[in-house]
Amino acid sequence: MQEHNASPLCDYVEYPTDEMIARSQQFYQELKRRHTIRNFSDRPVPKEVIENCIKAAGTAPSGANHQPWHFVAIHSDDVKQQIKEQAEAHERSFYQGRAGEEWLEALKPLGTDADKPYLAKAPWLIAIFSQKKGGIHAEDNNTNYYVHESVGIATGFLINALHSSGLVTLTHTPKPMSFLSKICQRPDNERAYMLLVTGYPAKDATVPHHALVKKSLAEITTFL
Repeated sequence: MQEHNASPLCDYVEYPTDEMIARSQQFYQELKRRHTIRNFSDRPVPKEVIENCIKAAGTAPSGANHQPWHFVAIHSDDVKQQIKEQAEAHERSFYQGRAGEEWLEALKPLGTDADKPYLAKAPWLIAIFSQKKGGIHAEDNNTNYYVHESVGIATGFLINALHSSGLVTLTHTPKPMSFLSKICQRPDNERAYMLLVTGYPAKDATVPHHALVKKSLAEITTFL
């Protein structure tokens, strides 16, 4: 086996079996309360909360530990308005037929359309970018591996961190998303992966019934 430098696993915490079961059930119940919403309040959210959640996302596993992600946390009203205008322009063509009939039918129960007022109203937008080149240090320029998978895991960590902090989120993936790279002034090495909207829910926020339907354990799991 190839030698490598390593540190002892000193921060692992083991729990008694009963506590493990209780903690896993508690975590499940906690995540069941996470909902995607489209009605945001403009109440301010402290920058420190966003910083801590992004730091949590940065602990995600990644190919060769290259951490091929970059997060642009957007609080500026001017930048949010630019993003809203660009996103809605793309969404109009999407809903006017570019998506195809089957996709539009699948979206109907969620009540989505080309209007995205939350992009300007929510206190924070987090643009997530994937990096083709990089490495364990910011100045590295090596090939990154399993980029899509790695950034997806980090995004999941981020959503969970924001939820655990008491905020709600919406994942937004306008296509094409190249306008995000220009607005956020990101280099050619990076590609826009997702736009995450976060903040407090509006008082009249709702969750579509369709979104509450989740597959059962038996439908999503096979034990061998």
